[in-house]
Amino acid sequence: MRKSISVAMACYNGHEYIKEQLESILKQLNDYDEIVISVDPSQDDTEEIINSFKDSRIHCIKGPGNGLIKNFENAISHTSNEVIFLSDQDDVWLEGKADLANQISESCQLILHDAIIVNEKKEEIESSFFTYRSCKQGLIHNVIRNSYIGCCMLFSKELKEQILPFPKIPMHDQYIGLMAEKSGKVKWIKKSYLLYRRHTQNASSLNSSSIKNQIIWRIQICKAILKKHDKI
Repeated sequence: MRKSISVAMACYNGHEYIKEQLESILKQLNDYDEIVISVDPSQDDTEEIINSFKDSRIHCIKGPGNGLIKNFENAISHTSNEVIFLSDQDDVWLEGKADLANQISESCQLILHDAIIVNEKKEEIESSFFTYRSCKQGLIHNVIRNSYIGCCMLFSKELKEQILPFPKIPMHDQYIGLMAEKSGKVKWIKKSYLLYRRHTQNASSLNSSSIKNQIIWRIQICKAILKKHDKI
């Protein structure tokens, strides 16, 4: 039997793509799995689309209305199963993604898999996110140049308990990845299990921020991880 899965999704004005994303996830889930969707106050019919599925595995909760990071924290904190997958509202799961849950163990707290970068119409832009971003494992490398992207991550309930509550951080996925890197319990899979959709309304961006902001963010994340380490 596959380990139980909780998919934690943060949602805001997700009308255009969320139906396709949920369909791609649900067909891989078992009856004992769940999708926890934290919906920030939206100006479209996102919540109505979610409710139209009438699927008991979907749990729609009110978001805090305080940005993407807090919205994801809210979703993660309401999960209850053994393995947590992070999910954006606009991507597409590929076959076999859910089965990665069984590779999470005491010696592997977090898995990061590759993705195919596509546009709004699911036309390929880049065949490998890992190659496009020059991704590499290692704590120091990922402080300097982040490889961790939430929609390609799954992690254990034990790691969840270590990362919550989120400290003041600029990027939740880099923070989660570095917390796992710190313990050395990370596995990378060089196979794509996701269509990573890029479009004009994405909450995250592939483009680089200013050097000043990058330095400030990395100092904040390092401080947050050190504080968490002292408490564990």
